[in-house]
Amino acid sequence: MSKKHKNLNKYIHQKAFTSPGSLVYVGKEVAESSIVKLIEFNSEFIVEKQVKQMNDCKPAPSKDYVTWLDVDGIHETQVIEAIGKHYNLHPLLLEDVLNTEQKPKLEHFDDNSLFVVLKMLHFSNERVEFDTEHVGLVLGQDYVISFQEIHKTDVFQPIHERLKTSIGKTRKGKADYLFYSLLDLVVDNYYVSLEEFGDVLEDLEIQIIENAHSNQQTRLYQLRRELMQLRKSILPIRDIVGMLMREDSGLIGNPTQLYLRDVYDHVLQIIETVESYRDLIENIQNIYLTSISNKMNSVMKTLTVFTAIFMPLTFIAGIYGMNFDNMPELKHPMGYFYTLGSMAAIAIGLWIYFKWKKYV
Repeated sequence: MSKKHKNLNKYIHQKAFTSPGSLVYVGKEVAESSIVKLIEFNSEFIVEKQVKQMNDCKPAPSKDYVTWLDVDGIHETQVIEAIGKHYNLHPLLLEDVLNTEQKPKLEHFDDNSLFVVLKMLHFSNERVEFDTEHVGLVLGQDYVISFQEIHKTDVFQPIHERLKTSIGKTRKGKADYLFYSLLDLVVDNYYVSLEEFGDVLEDLEIQIIENAHSNQQTRLYQLRRELMQLRKSILPIRDIVGMLMREDSGLIGNPTQLYLRDVYDHVLQIIETVESYRDLIENIQNIYLTSISNKMNSVMKTLTVFTAIFMPLTFIAGIYGMNFDNMPELKHPMGYFYTLGSMAAIAIGLWIYFKWKKYV
């Protein structure tokens, strides 16, 4: 059974027939506990702490600073439910957070918040496939909530470092700029994954050109499948960023919309790269088929040359193997040696002729 069908069956068993808004986690089993970080900052200060009790993550009444709630691990439904109550998040929003099979999308559940589902990709060189990580971002008037699956590394760690070192505009910006920074980081990670994917593709192309064999065709199909997965993840982001650029609810200011245009350009470049890689895979496949065909033609040419050489020899041997009585050569004392010499001369002459014609 394919990975896609396994995920579909998992969704059917865990989620099917439940009422809308039911909080059911759909995803991989995770042994670690969820980690919730609360970061409050403005241009003058920054406070970061790990939330031990969910009451500590309640939004502050003051709007003098930006609140970022970073949730690493969405498998604990009680944690997601508590956050939803504190920030008054819609149950359907929380349902999409818990469903790792949810496709990328943009949703408005009220005038004071918007919700984006994204897919963070990590390319594995060992398994030659993309690992998909479910990411959800909630933007409010003065807060941002990020949801991500438990992973070996925190995908938003670069943003944490920027805030701590007060580099760039992240500390000086509002919640919409932090939201943009997180979105931009996800999109930039596609560049990294694509570069690693391209390196594998180029290595495979060189191997096929040098020595094509049957296992490489299977790997080509695998790379094509992974590229289609990447394409399905990035195409919806183009529409999401396009809608965010036209956002008129007041959550995203004009300065941040200018930065979103840059993200939109990056998405278009990534899509163009994906399309170019898809064309490259088709070209490599044609090279593979051509190489295999050339190898077959070479084998057939060699067999044809040897067949052509042995045909006159077989003819001579057939004549002298008919055992007629009136064959003077059979009585000749040197007839055997003359016949072998003639056969050898014919074979050598044909070989020289084929070499001259560059048939071999």
